[in-house]
Amino acid sequence: MTNPHWTAAASGPGPRPRYRAFGAALRKRFGGRVQRVSIDAGFTCPNVDGAVARGGCNFCDNRSFSPSRRVRLAAVAEQLGRGIESLRKRYGRVDGFIAYFQPATNTYAPVEQLEEVYRLALSHSPEIVGLAVGTRPDCAPDDVLDLLDDLAAGSYVSLEFGMQSRHDATLAWMNRAHRHGHMVDAMNRARGRRFETCAHLILGVPGETYSQMMHTARSVGVLGVEAVKVHNLYAVRGTPLGDQVLRGEIELMGRQDYVRAVVDLLRLIPPEVIVERVSGDAPPDYLIAPAWCLDKAALRREIEQELERLDAYQGDRYDPSWVDEPVEPLGTPEAIAQQIRSRGPLPLIRIQKGRQAGEAST
Repeated sequence: MTNPHWTAAASGPGPRPRYRAFGAALRKRFGGRVQRVSIDAGFTCPNVDGAVARGGCNFCDNRSFSPSRRVRLAAVAEQLGRGIESLRKRYGRVDGFIAYFQPATNTYAPVEQLEEVYRLALSHSPEIVGLAVGTRPDCAPDDVLDLLDDLAAGSYVSLEFGMQSRHDATLAWMNRAHRHGHMVDAMNRARGRRFETCAHLILGVPGETYSQMMHTARSVGVLGVEAVKVHNLYAVRGTPLGDQVLRGEIELMGRQDYVRAVVDLLRLIPPEVIVERVSGDAPPDYLIAPAWCLDKAALRREIEQELERLDAYQGDRYDPSWVDEPVEPLGTPEAIAQQIRSRGPLPLIRIQKGRQAGEAST
């Protein structure tokens, strides 16, 4: 894969890292600090609007996942401008930015609308060096993959799938309304293209055993994703999961159990896979539990210390010969395809076109 923004940066001296962290991978690829800027284009999800289910994921309140959902929906240029300014204040020097379509299902629209908002983000300024798109594995038809492949010819592009778990019973508990067969099919069609693929994984789901979590870890190598995001299940206010935790019906995973699970997961995935995240959190005003996930830096250090204590590395238990149980690939459901065909313009497109019309009339 080639990209005109990439530079051949050396990894530099120092001890061998215990796992392939995202920040270091970006620095090696681009030659400096690169940060993501969250964009909200007003997408919804097919398990929210009734295409495959209603109510959304039982853990999900997009306000807790994305800063852009905590403010009014604005045009993509405004969101990028605000995000870039905020990140520069936080980090000082930043050498480039990735436009990150984060909340909800960001491929859930006609492909011509997707192309409009994606290209708008990429063309915002020379500082935008790439694009990241979060979606579901049952919402990635071929025309969307073709579009992302085309964009990846000139920019870094990452397609993030909300896989969450290898196990259909877990996905049903979450009200994801897709199955692992959708992830298998999406990766069969995405593998080998010019964009990266990333799988989101959740550890600590009630009813999932340690063995099942490690099964999910082993499936990463079979699927062939280039990156993973791992985080603990946490409960936020205004969600079905949050209500269950407040009522005492569900107990979430403890800190030490989570550290052990992450360390063991890292050892089972391929060593070349980029680890974009090892934990998750939410703003304190939204978070119910567990409180320990709020200090992400301390949790990351604890994971690294456990790797050091064990003298363990990412992939040191990876078995490339391991074969997963057979799963029937499942394509994009017709109900989702129908919703995409009938959907009107995205809010960002309406805002952008409305402003253009207003500007022309003055």
